[in-house]
Amino acid sequence: MGRAILAAISLFVLMMEPLSVRAESAPDVQISRVEINYEGTQAMINKERIESFIKSAQNELEQDILRFWLSYCRDNGNGGFIGRMSNDMTIVKDAPKGLVLNARILWTFSTAYRFEKNDEYLEMAKRSFDYMMRYFWDKQFGGGYWMLDHTGKAVDDSKELYGQSFLIYGLSEYYLATGDSAALEKAKELFYLIEKHCHDDANKGYFETFHRNWSAAEKARLATGDAREKKTMNTHLHLLEAYTNLYRAWKDQKLRTRLEELIEVFQKHIINKETFHFNMFFDEQWHSTKDTVSFGHDIEGSWLLCEAAEVLGDEHTTKQVQTLALKMAQAVYEQGFDADGSLFYEAEGGHITNAHKDWWAQAEAVIGLINAYQLSEQEHFFKAAQRCWSFIQEHIIDSEHGEWLWEATSSGRSEATFKVSEWKAPYHSGRACIEVVKRLQKIGK
Repeated sequence: MGRAILAAISLFVLMMEPLSVRAESAPDVQISRVEINYEGTQAMINKERIESFIKSAQNELEQDILRFWLSYCRDNGNGGFIGRMSNDMTIVKDAPKGLVLNARILWTFSTAYRFEKNDEYLEMAKRSFDYMMRYFWDKQFGGGYWMLDHTGKAVDDSKELYGQSFLIYGLSEYYLATGDSAALEKAKELFYLIEKHCHDDANKGYFETFHRNWSAAEKARLATGDAREKKTMNTHLHLLEAYTNLYRAWKDQKLRTRLEELIEVFQKHIINKETFHFNMFFDEQWHSTKDTVSFGHDIEGSWLLCEAAEVLGDEHTTKQVQTLALKMAQAVYEQGFDADGSLFYEAEGGHITNAHKDWWAQAEAVIGLINAYQLSEQEHFFKAAQRCWSFIQEHIIDSEHGEWLWEATSSGRSEATFKVSEWKAPYHSGRACIEVVKRLQKIGK
């Protein structure tokens, strides 16, 4: 049976249950302060619905996402992987190769191999690890270059903490998948470099952008342009997931202390206790500089914070984080979803300012909503996850060529962006499928 037919059947099954998501579709809709009420209906989800969801996610992972990268994304001329591919499958042969893309490939195929012992996944993970150690790793100063040209020559040798975080994430996952001690040693080396050069000993958290020799750059690469912005939520979120994964592999006391500190930074500075959204951009002393809401990051962060606390194993911290995560998920549920079940991109000043439906935000919404259901047994979270997954199948998955499109807009699918690029990898989509399967298998027991 073909992939498109299986997707259609899965979509039909998921849509059999009527799903009700409170959503505002107009870009100028006002967003009110969140009021949390957990006295609603608690219900165990029908086992057939769970099994259908699992089969749909597993099929998408194996037959679409991973198969696409296995079939089309190796760079057989220059090594490693291609840097860009357009939606019509045209490979940009001289495209640069980004650290984020390649570290995410390393993580994805390493975790896929841990999930299913498929030797093809192991070969892809090894290919990624070997290429990164040969070309991306700075043999003089340590860490990973931000960008290479298509031949493997560094064209941007800066050290951006966002990229280094994904390098740790990938290296630690490769070690967990293979037991290759060389990967763990590089992850440890990078941890020590980050702690030496990037940590803000005065205010906690981390500075983000550095020159090749780890001397500080003027401003954070991911900031909005305001010179006051030295720190961003986004970088700290991905450092949190990197340190969480590294702690799985390496129970180091200093690493544990820094992971505890990152959770504290989110609790004290990054989560807005009035709205239960993330503050996004900060000066050195953690003063928020922008009133921007990123729904995808909110829902992603809600489950990543839970994961970090669970890996630490501290019961008190875990309960605190889970309480905040539920409030964050409820805020996104009430304010961030369109009538079709998809997640809006951004809001500001109480209004939707970006109504696009990017692939990564939809992927993270599915995980975050299921996580919220696991914590609360509130059925509306599960239904919203199903509805978002149905939107992904109908509007984001490329049923003609494979993989996921960058976004869906109010006017339909966008043809203006790349399917593979410095920022477009199998990480969000692949992780969503794996998390759906693992979490729903637990729920279904």
